[in-house]
Amino acid sequence: MRIGIDIRNIGKKRTGDEAVFFNLVKNLAEIDSANEYYLLTDITTTTILRNMVVVPLGIENKKNFRVVSLDCPNKFVWNAWTLPWHLRQNPVDVYHTQYITPFFVPKKIKIITTIHDISFNFYPQHIHWKDLFFLKMLIPRSLKRADKIIAVSNFTRDEIVSFYKINPSKIEVVHNAAGDNFRKNDYAALEPEKIRKKYNLPEKYILYLGTMQPRKNIPALIEAFSRIRDRLPEYKLVLAGKKGHNWDRKIDELMARPGIAKNIIFTGYIEENEKPAVFKMADLFVTASFYEGFGIPILEALSQETPVLASDIKPHREAGAEAISYFNLASLDDLEKKMYNALIGSGAKSAGRTKLINRPVFFSWKKSAEKLLAAYNQLNIWKQQK
Repeated sequence: MRIGIDIRNIGKKRTGDEAVFFNLVKNLAEIDSANEYYLLTDITTTTILRNMVVVPLGIENKKNFRVVSLDCPNKFVWNAWTLPWHLRQNPVDVYHTQYITPFFVPKKIKIITTIHDISFNFYPQHIHWKDLFFLKMLIPRSLKRADKIIAVSNFTRDEIVSFYKINPSKIEVVHNAAGDNFRKNDYAALEPEKIRKKYNLPEKYILYLGTMQPRKNIPALIEAFSRIRDRLPEYKLVLAGKKGHNWDRKIDELMARPGIAKNIIFTGYIEENEKPAVFKMADLFVTASFYEGFGIPILEALSQETPVLASDIKPHREAGAEAISYFNLASLDDLEKKMYNALIGSGAKSAGRTKLINRPVFFSWKKSAEKLLAAYNQLNIWKQQK
C-alpha cells in the first residue's frame, strides 16, 4: 500500500494531538517495512524537518518512509486546495488525517480520520467562534466522507455514535498511551536536578501538565490548592504547559488575587524528553477536566509511580481504572479534601505501587500502531474488492 499520513502537528509543540501522531508514526516505522508511507507536512525548512521530524521519528534510514513538504498558508487552504491537488497528482491507497477530511479527494482513496474528542459540541462557550463554526460545519461532512473513524477511547467512540448517529462498525478504537520515553525508567540519565533548575521546580509540588483551555478546569485546581496552602506550606502548585490558543482567562483573574501567584509556578512548554522527570519529581498529579477524550497524562504519571487525583469522568476512569483516585467534579470541597489527604498520606509515593506500575502496561503505542495498521489493511482489502 501507499499510505499518506497528515503529520502537520509534529514539531509544532501541540501536546496531545502531536503526541498521538508522533508515537503512532514512530511505532509504525518499527513494525512495518512493507508499505510505503508518505508523511505530509506544511513545514518546509529542511533543518526543522530533520531535527524535529525525521530524526525523532526514527525514519532517517527507513526507505519506505518519506516526508513530503507542501507549502501552505493555513489549514483551510490545506484541506480545500493544497492537499487535494497533491493527492490527485500523487495518489495513495489510504490517507490518514484528524478531524477535518480534505475536500475533492477521489473516492478511490480511502480516508481515515482520528477524532480525539468532540468537546466543542458540549462546551461551545469555551471555543473561539471561528473554530466552532468550522468544526460544526465540517465535522459531520468529514465523518460521512471517512471510510474509517479512529476514536482514541471507548468513551469517544460512544460520544461519536450518540451525537452524530454514526454506525459503530465504522469506528475503530485505538487507545492512546504513554510515550516510549516514559518506559525507559532511567531516572538518573534524565539529570533531574538540571531539569528542576531549568523549569524552576520546587522540592515539593503538585503537578498539572497539559493545555490551559477552559475545559481543563484549572481555576478549580488553583482554588482548591489555595485552601490547603496554609496547612501544607511546603508545597507549591506547578502548572506546566504553554500559554497558547484558547487560554482560560479565569486563570489570570485568580492570579491577580493577593497571595495566590507567589505559590504557583508556570513552567511553559515542557520538552517531551524531560516530561518523565517532571512527573517523577512531583508528589501528586492532578487533572480536573470537565471533558477529555482519554487521559495520556494519567498514564504518564502512573509510569513514573506518581499518585494521580482526577475528576470523576468516564475517560479518566478508562485510563486510570482503580490505580488512581477520583473527586466529584461538582464539589470543590471534595477536590480540596482529597488533594490534602493524598499529600499527607504516609508513603503516598509508594502506596499502591503495583497498580501504579501495572496500569500503563494495558496501553502501548506499539499495540495501537498494530491496530492502526490492521485498519489500513482492512481498507485496502475493501478497495481491492470494489
